[in-house]
Amino acid sequence: MHFLSRLAQWLGISSGRPSLKESPEKLDFSALEQVLRHKINDRPLFAQALSHRSYLQSLGTPGTLSNERLEFLGDAILNLVVAENLYHQYTTAPEGDLTKIRSRLVNHKSLSVYAHQLHLEEFMLMSTSTASIGMRGLEKILADGFEAIVGAIYLDGGYAQAEQFIEQQIHTASEKGTVQTTDDNFKSQLLEFSQAEGSGIPRYITIKEEGPDHDRTFTVEVYLGDIPYGVGMGKNKKDAEQLSAEKALQKIQAD
Repeated sequence: MHFLSRLAQWLGISSGRPSLKESPEKLDFSALEQVLRHKINDRPLFAQALSHRSYLQSLGTPGTLSNERLEFLGDAILNLVVAENLYHQYTTAPEGDLTKIRSRLVNHKSLSVYAHQLHLEEFMLMSTSTASIGMRGLEKILADGFEAIVGAIYLDGGYAQAEQFIEQQIHTASEKGTVQTTDDNFKSQLLEFSQAEGSGIPRYITIKEEGPDHDRTFTVEVYLGDIPYGVGMGKNKKDAEQLSAEKALQKIQAD
């Protein structure tokens, strides 16, 4: 720690822990405790975890008090907990397989799933303009907010409580099927099938684009040869293509 203190001084970084001096009145800590299943001891810490930088900018206190520092800490704890659990659960799996599974459990898509499980969107503090950017932009904010909450639980209750919290969220998502450790790259699976059948490379055609620029919805249809096999919708073309490939695979299996 002596080395880190000297490094911080050299970089001009203060060593104190910034936090909100008081909790915003709009935060319902009783409800937050219920969804987190955690007794909150340091309310300003959790207020910080839920404060997007746009909220603080709207108050005239930008930057250092947002949830970005707690997000940094939570990301490290999340990766450690998941890595340790996978190490003990898959005792013969090579490093590459463990890395792939961990990536699927801690990527932003999965983190946003955990955030929605907790209804974190009801607690996040952000500016009015940020809150209206559309679901695609909010998913990133919610994912970051989840990591910040992990960091807050760790500082407030210790590693064991943070570990229990993470394991519960992953278990719930796995039970519901909203997060999976298996390969869900349907485009890759469809490509393998089409090449094996001599149908060539699947073609993905965007047949519709709807909504304002900040909140677009794309509809994509996939073709094998000249035959349409599935239609998918998503907030970006990549997700729409994945869904169309999934529909195509379902049709192939049903035939």
